[in-house]
Amino acid sequence: MNKVGTTISEVYNHALAASAISAAWEVGAFDALRESGPLDAEVFAAERGLDVASMHELFRALAAADVVTREGVKVRPGPNFDEADRSKSLFHWMTRGCGELFNTLPDLIRVENREGSFYRRDAAAISVACREINAEWWDPVFRPVVDGLDFTYVADLGCGSGERLIRLARSRPDVRGLGIDAADGAIKVATHAVAEEGLSDRISITQGDATKLEPRAEYAGVDLLTSFMMGHDFWPRAEAVASLRRIREVFPDLKHFLLADATRTTTYADSEMPVFSMAFEFAHAVMGDYLPTLEEWGPVFEEAGWRLAGQHPISVPADSVMFHLVPAS
Repeated sequence: MNKVGTTISEVYNHALAASAISAAWEVGAFDALRESGPLDAEVFAAERGLDVASMHELFRALAAADVVTREGVKVRPGPNFDEADRSKSLFHWMTRGCGELFNTLPDLIRVENREGSFYRRDAAAISVACREINAEWWDPVFRPVVDGLDFTYVADLGCGSGERLIRLARSRPDVRGLGIDAADGAIKVATHAVAEEGLSDRISITQGDATKLEPRAEYAGVDLLTSFMMGHDFWPRAEAVASLRRIREVFPDLKHFLLADATRTTTYADSEMPVFSMAFEFAHAVMGDYLPTLEEWGPVFEEAGWRLAGQHPISVPADSVMFHLVPAS
């Protein structure tokens, strides 16, 4: 009999594989398989101080999703290895960064529980995941645009790991940077990363809520502002207009604003949602965040005093985009 659709056992085992992909990234299995080819699972575990039995089961979960193949203790890249290797940060975002959120869904979706800070996520894990997501899918869109701009002082709203500022500082020795993030975990990760790169004299990391910015002395002179994967935090609509107006006020010397974010998908069938998009939209619905559609953004920019100078599509999550905004006259 021909198989129709996905079986529940596949759903169950692939859910486990999602956590295994994230863990395999953290313990270096993807790097080892990519760079050295076949692994001896027991030798790999011993060299890294990992439990042998646990690693055998981790590789078995990966094999169930065709990420690897196994023959005894030998582990080799499988048919889905390259795609999983490229997408591993998306699994890390879901299983590590949002693990507690998805694990406590029954509590979080009850209306009586949805008050105050009713959910928790791992900001440090999300910062690490987003660093890789940016490098793989967002930076190839960002770099050609930013390379054509003239600026000397860049601020990054929701700076996460600080990687975007670090890369800009490496490529432009005359540029200073300021990272702004609300999360303690992200501040810690970014500050450490900047120090490790020896860039603490050119890049500062500070805490601030992008939706409630107040004028600060260090904002003067910022001529390029970037913000990736948090534009939806400005919404709902009236609040988005107010936040974007406030950004113009607190950064008085701003010439360019590169705002990149996912938008709510409207054209995919449930069974055809691309990787990451469903998890991203699901998590933000649970958190009570409104994800605008692409079409909803345009009128907001105009009302808030910005002119849309360019619009650049990003493939992951689906229907993501980078808006190039300049202050309207």
